[in-house]
Amino acid sequence: MATIHQLLSNTIWLFFLIVGIWGLYRAIRGEAVDGNYLGSVAIGQILYFVQAILGILLYFFAQARPASGFMHWLYGTFSLIFIPFVYFVWLQSDDSNRAQWVLSFATLFMFGIALRSITTGAG
Repeated sequence: MATIHQLLSNTIWLFFLIVGIWGLYRAIRGEAVDGNYLGSVAIGQILYFVQAILGILLYFFAQARPASGFMHWLYGTFSLIFIPFVYFVWLQSDDSNRAQWVLSFATLFMFGIALRSITTGAG
């Protein structure tokens, strides 16, 4: 299960990097947020949710503890709430070109958070 958790973390950072670059491309072209882009962001959030479930299972059943403890849990919790917060609270479900820019940078930020959480979880 730990191997799946590690492999999924690599999938997540690569996924958010690709979605972020795609979002910047769309924003530069003046495109607005559409269902394709929102769907890919939602898939990324689902990946983070599965990662969190695996992490919780590892913690309680495999007695696996992240190297930095609290910080790894903090990054994980932040990862689950950041994109929904940006879209529903800050953008208020906006789908304009401005929202495309914001979501692009938010997904690139999540790419960085994914890399950082890998470094805090490696043990």
